[in-house]
Amino acid sequence: YQFEMRNKKFFETILPPRPAGYQRYDTFLVFMNNLLEEQSNGDYYMYIIRNENGEFIGRINLQMIISGNLKTAEIGYRMDFNKQGKGNASHAVKLVLQVAFQKYGVSEVTAGTSIDNIGSQKVLEKNGFIKIGEEKKVLKINNEWVDGILYKKVHSEKASE
Repeated sequence: YQFEMRNKKFFETILPPRPAGYQRYDTFLVFMNNLLEEQSNGDYYMYIIRNENGEFIGRINLQMIISGNLKTAEIGYRMDFNKQGKGNASHAVKLVLQVAFQKYGVSEVTAGTSIDNIGSQKVLEKNGFIKIGEEKKVLKINNEWVDGILYKKVHSEKASE
């Protein structure tokens, strides 16, 4: 909760806003408990990103998508504004990709970012994500519709089959 509140203004410059009431602790707990239930069902996995000192500096998640025999996931992450640019997000994405492919048997992982979020694009590209498309006016940030970029990374074993 403290992480989200501390970075609220920054996050809202690069991401769509959180739902109404998210800033109230009691409502935040309801959202978190719902996500924990999704995690226990295997639909959603959340991880904390810590720096070398063990300090909470971000969070990263996988949302599982199962369509027939195809098991994919969407990755998302948020980093503390004051802790960016040190490679922590890139390292966290690398670790979560390993878990997605090896533990959860995901064949591909997708990610999306606004066209202006260069830092996030660098994190994804550093981890082997390929840009697969752009979509006009897909995200509402600061009450303004902005363009987005969609990325995909295919599990290397699946790609060679």
